Amino acid sequence: MEFAFPDTTTFPALLVPKEPSPENSVGITSTVPIEIIFAAGYVPVDLNNIFITDDDPLWLVDKAENAGLPRNNCAWIKGLFSAVKKLNIKKVIGVIEGDCSNTHALMEVFGTEGVEVIPFKYPYGRDRTLLQAQLNTLAGALGTDMEKAETVKRELDRVRSVVHEIDRLTYEEGKVTGEENHIWTVSTSDMMGNVALFEEKAKAFIAEARERAPIRHTVRLGYIGVPPICGGIYNLIDELDAHVVFNEIQRQFSMPYPTDNLIEQYARYTYPYDAHGRLEDIACEVERRN
Repeated sequence: MEFAFPDTTTFPALLVPKEPSPENSVGITSTVPIEIIFAAGYVPVDLNNIFITDDDPLWLVDKAENAGLPRNNCAWIKGLFSAVKKLNIKKVIGVIEGDCSNTHALMEVFGTEGVEVIPFKYPYGRDRTLLQAQLNTLAGALGTDMEKAETVKRELDRVRSVVHEIDRLTYEEGKVTGEENHIWTVSTSDMMGNVALFEEKAKAFIAEARERAPIRHTVRLGYIGVPPICGGIYNLIDELDAHVVFNEIQRQFSMPYPTDNLIEQYARYTYPYDAHGRLEDIACEVERRN
């Protein structure tokens, strides 16, 4: 499945399905090595983004509950379930270690629904040997190899650097809003299914943003933790005269550190590991963005 951008804007506020191909799509429950997915000829689809950008995400939650998921279960999990149903996705990579513990049960449900489930684990302690084994297993499951995936990494590194410039324009020049920063960085989890178009639109957005007057809010704010499930939070913050200059986890999706290979890249990615690594990154970015 491909996702196109609205023709009217360089800001990807809305995912637009184009030429649906469930057989060619791979749903992901969290950020995973998309380099391997692209190398295998598949299109990654971040199910979280499908859920939260739906015209009526609460309806997707209700739909999951009507299908039997418990009412006291995490809304994100119910949204992921309904996103797979909505797009008729046949294959899902589920992060069963290093993310929400309910994902394991969700993968069991998908298995009973005829969806092919591929588990992925971020190993405790950032163990490089175990992580390498996970990358190799994922590549084998998708019918590719790590050499091809490393080639894709070099392409995506270039695209990610464009998003890193959007991030810099947020905190250093004040030309990008916190919400725009959020959308661009969170979208790097799957590059919206079209790397070339994503890069083109990101560069166009930068050109537009550089012409703006700087944002002059009183408070410089950081957003820590998983991306918001509540709509309108950035607008509310803006109305309170604050500028979000740091979106922690969304920035991590963009793989902000320069690395030579996928093992190192996904070992340095802070979200799935211990809190100490996240706190070190947060402290560094607070100092940089203050």
